[in-house]
Formats: sequence, structure tokens, C-alpha cells
Amino acid sequence: MADVTLTIGDRRHTVACRDGEEDQLRRLGTMLDTHWPTAQRAAGNVGGERAMLFVALMLADALDEAERRPPGAAESAVAVRIAEKLEALVATLEKSGTTP
Repeated sequence: MADVTLTIGDRRHTVACRDGEEDQLRRLGTMLDTHWPTAQRAAGNVGGERAMLFVALMLADALDEAERRPPGAAESAVAVRIAEKLEALVATLEKSGTTP
């Protein structure tokens, strides 16, 4: 077992994990810390426990949204943006008389 110390907001938390899972736990801790300022404001800047509840709710909302998205939706959006940029480039080249 390994111990990892996470800093979330202004508090340090030592958490045990299986060997080899330290980096993943640190990434998750960073995710929590990223949401901390918003959660603390939502909690009225009182008590860490209430702010942590808001962090959990924000992450649960993001997870729910991701689970509701149809499979491949993110990849489709990227493909559409790339296609639009390529079409704009082709149009610009055609206007300038340059051929690829």
C-alpha cells in the first residue's frame, strides 16, 4: 500500500491506495482542487465539508452529462470542426487562384 498526500483547497489529506495507483489518485486530487474555489464560493465560504459536497455535485453533474452524451459525440464534433476549417481553407485557396 502507498500513501498519497492530496492538497484540496488549503487542506492536506493523506490517502492510502494500492501500489501503482498513486498517479491516478494525484490526478483525481487535482480535479477536486480545480473545482474547489467554485465550490467554496457556492458553500458561502464556510466549512470544508459543505464545499466538498459541492465539488462532488459538480463532478456528478459532469459525469451524468457525459453518460447521457451519445457514443462518439465528442469525436463527431471534432470531425465537423476540422471539416469546416478544411472547407474554409479550400475556399480561400480557390479565391486566390492557388491550387493545392
